[in-house]
Order: sequence, then structure tokens, then C-alpha cells
Amino acid sequence: MNDPHKPGSTDAWPPSDEIKKEFQVNIGKVNLLGLAGIIFVALIGIAFATGRLGIISIADGQVGVLVSYMGGKKEVITDPGIRIYIPAVQEIFLFDKTSQEFRMQGERFLNENHVPKLTVRANDGSNFFFEELTILYQIIPGDAAKILEDSGSGDGFKMNWIKAYARSVLRDEFGRFSAVDAADPTQFKAATSASHIRLNELLSPHGLEVTKVITPKPKFDAKYERAIEDRKEADQEVERLRAREEQLVEEKKKSLAAVLKEKEIEKTSLVGDLRRELLSAEQESIRVSRGADAFAIERKLDGQGFLAERIAEARGLEAKYTKEAEGLASRVKALEDRGQVVVRETLIQKLGQITFTFLPYSRDPQPKRLEHVQTDSGLGRLIDEETLLEAN
Repeated sequence: MNDPHKPGSTDAWPPSDEIKKEFQVNIGKVNLLGLAGIIFVALIGIAFATGRLGIISIADGQVGVLVSYMGGKKEVITDPGIRIYIPAVQEIFLFDKTSQEFRMQGERFLNENHVPKLTVRANDGSNFFFEELTILYQIIPGDAAKILEDSGSGDGFKMNWIKAYARSVLRDEFGRFSAVDAADPTQFKAATSASHIRLNELLSPHGLEVTKVITPKPKFDAKYERAIEDRKEADQEVERLRAREEQLVEEKKKSLAAVLKEKEIEKTSLVGDLRRELLSAEQESIRVSRGADAFAIERKLDGQGFLAERIAEARGLEAKYTKEAEGLASRVKALEDRGQVVVRETLIQKLGQITFTFLPYSRDPQPKRLEHVQTDSGLGRLIDEETLLEAN
């Protein structure tokens, strides 16, 4: 092609519209390439200035969150290693996932993770404190995106969350007890466990978790400490006495068991003796029963013999008295036949046996009766005339 600016050139000048258009297109391409180069150089400069070169190393104790600025998408990276991203379009934020320590100790605020000691007001109105109380916590790796939203990048999660909740939760849980109960290891352990659970309930929505609450023995003022020591000594004395009581109870049980065993042996011996005596008594009873049966049979036979004798005797007497009765009946018949003669004969016989004593004078000039006096008894028997007449 001939140079139009050289003398003697055959090309037309000024250039045609076609040439101008082609030239403008080429200039535009050059400008776009230059602009892209400028932007690339600018991004490289920004990456160098900020340290974001699109390559980042995630250590074992770290977790990363890849954020895409184009769509706002977040990706949690839990595996360690080298990750590549697009600077200015993407960014990876790193978080420390190792165990963190929040300490309550001393009288001054040193930093976000070292604050003054914890003082608790017990339910009985007294106060106690912990010389050094430590809370171990860490992020929940899978919730790193939540941590980025709530706490920002870097160490933002260490600044406020534990400090905001720890003191109030610990005061609530340990403040439920009296000072004496708080010093009791059983109650102390229960309060520590409850604090651990409540802190996790509060911190979990922010991507944090408490792994351990290390609480030392609570402290009191000197007088209260002395009172607690005295109480402990008294409790120890009570425990000693209870142990002694249990020992005495055991000794009592052993003694009672020995006595019961001895008495059981005696009882067994006595039962054996009683059984032997019972057996002997039963044998004696059998012997006596047999003797009684033999005696009863003997007496029965004797009775039967005696009865036979009496029956025979009765029959003899019956015959005898029957004959006598018949004789009497004959006599009665004879008396009945003779009548009053027999009666007078009998009366004469009776009068013949009586001794009469007569006086030489008469008391009554016209006596109507006779009387006699028995000299041996001084009694007299009067027989009047009417009696004699009736007898006749």
C-alpha cells in the first residue's frame, strides 16, 4: 500500500469513509483491550494491597466461609488446605475453631476474654465469690456462616457473646442455693451442670458452644469461712457419730444374730427333748390306756359277777319275802276274821307290860279317868275313859 502522505502517492487523500470506519473499529478494540488490561492491573493492585490474591490456605484449627458477592451465597469450608477464589467477586473469611478460654479473675477488666471475678448473692442474703472461673468454648464449625452474620469476621465472636451471658447465667444458677449449699460439692456440681446447659441454649443460635465450665470452690469472707469450717467440722462429727451409730447397729445385729443362733440351738435342743418326752408320754399313755382297758374289762367282769350274785340273792330274797308276805297275808286274813278280839288281845298284851302305881286317895271324888306315872322318866301317861272305850 502506498503511503498517502508521501509525495507522488497514487492513493486518494483524504481517506475514504470505509477506511475511517475500519480505523475506528480498530481503535475501539484497542480501547477495550486497554480497559480490560487496566481493570486487570487494578485488581492485581488491589489484591496485592489487601493480600487477597485469590489463593488462601485454611489451617487445621480454622474454618472458612466462602462468600459470593454476586448472589450472596455462603459456603462453609471445614476441610483444611489451599482454596482458590475470585478476588473482588468472592471472598473467604477464616475463623478460629480451636478451644477458647473465657476467664473471670481478679478485680480489673483486661480484655474481652478476661473479666473481673464472679460474685454471687446466695438466696440467704450472703455473698460468695470465685477466685478464678474459666469457661471453655468454641465455634460450631458447621455454623460458621451464622457466626459471620451475627459476629462479623475474624475474632468478632470472641468479643461479646460469652461476656454477655456468662455472668448472669452463673449468678442465676449458683444464686438458687444458700451459701452453705453452694459449698456442698453435690449442689455445686448441679449448679455447674445447669449453667453449662443454659449457656449452650443461649449461645447455640449464634454458632457457639460451651465445652466446659471450670468452677473452683467458692470463697467467703473470713468470718463466714470460719463459720463454714465450723459447720463442716460439726458435719464431720455428725458423720463420725453416724458411722459409730451404724457400727453399733452392726454390732447389735451381730450380737443379736449370735444370741438368736444360740437360742435357736437351745430351742432345737428343747424341741428334741420335748419330742422325746412327748414320745415317752405317748408310750406311757398307751401303756396306761391298755392297763385301763384291762382294768375296765376286769372290773366289768367283776361287776357282771357281782350283778349275777346280787340277782341270785335278790331272787332268793324275793322268794323268801314272798313266802313271808304270804304268811303275813294269812295272818292278816286271820286277824280280819277274828275282828276286835284280836285287837283286845293285843291291847291286853301291851297293858300287861306297863307298871301301874296307884295312890291311896282319890283326887277326884268322881273320877272319870285313870293316870299312871312312869317312875323312870317322871312322865305320866293318861289314859282316859274315852280312849279305853275307843280301843275297846
